[in-house]
Amino acid sequence: MNDSMNSPFRWAGGKFYARNLIIPHIPPHDVYIEPFAGGGSIFFVKQKVKHNQLNDIDPELINTYLIIRDRAEELIAFLKGEKASKERHAYYKNEFQPRNDLERAGRWYYLNRTSYSGIMKKANCYWGYGDKYSMRPENWPRNIMRTSRKLQEVFITNWDFEQAIKKAQDGAFLFIDPPYFNADQDKFYSCSFSKDDHYRLNDVLKKHKDRIKFLLTYDNSPEVRKLYRWATEMHDKEWNYTINRTDDQRNGQKKEDNFKGERYKGKELFIVNYNSSKVEQSHGLQLEIAF
Repeated sequence: MNDSMNSPFRWAGGKFYARNLIIPHIPPHDVYIEPFAGGGSIFFVKQKVKHNQLNDIDPELINTYLIIRDRAEELIAFLKGEKASKERHAYYKNEFQPRNDLERAGRWYYLNRTSYSGIMKKANCYWGYGDKYSMRPENWPRNIMRTSRKLQEVFITNWDFEQAIKKAQDGAFLFIDPPYFNADQDKFYSCSFSKDDHYRLNDVLKKHKDRIKFLLTYDNSPEVRKLYRWATEMHDKEWNYTINRTDDQRNGQKKEDNFKGERYKGKELFIVNYNSSKVEQSHGLQLEIAF
């Protein structure tokens, strides 16, 4: 069964636009782990394997994943009748006080689907919804149910990344997408990631490099290249993507006034501890056979 789908969430820094570059580098595996799950773009687009784990340090994100996996119909009932409006966005952001995990997930889901780029940090969590280019509330139930089906039997954890890597089974494949090394990522994420965390990530991957396989995505910088000079391969990757200003914050311009989104070029390093050229050749052969 083809269970490939888009991420159910909006996520700043997600890998939606890089998916077609990442997938060919992924080797065969039976155990798949994301220590920095975020929006899970790669997990949701690839096929599930025997054992799958999504981990993230953000407790609100993980709570929402768990509620979608285990209590999807209750979440749909909580969101029933909701409209996407600045007033409701402000209510959930500033006034609503969740009484339980279900209501926490409902609040998080509403804000994620209606905030600009899915940014959830309160100081930068702005209204960013438009009927023409955002998922409408009437389509949220279908999104939640499809996500719930994909998440069945997935191990979902709220650990520090180091614990997720140390506990990984021998032979596991890890897709690792940490915050950028040289970026003001505190603007986007609810949980901070310090320079010491970046060095700690390097140390734990180097320690476990002989028993797991990993594909690590990072900003293409001299610091990162130096830090991971021990890795097997580094690949320079670029892709185009567009950010639509779905709010009305840039010079008073609005989408309905034909204001177009800005085009950007993603530039990253794909760092691996295995021979990914053989993997790419294998993917190409599979595509030829399928064609």
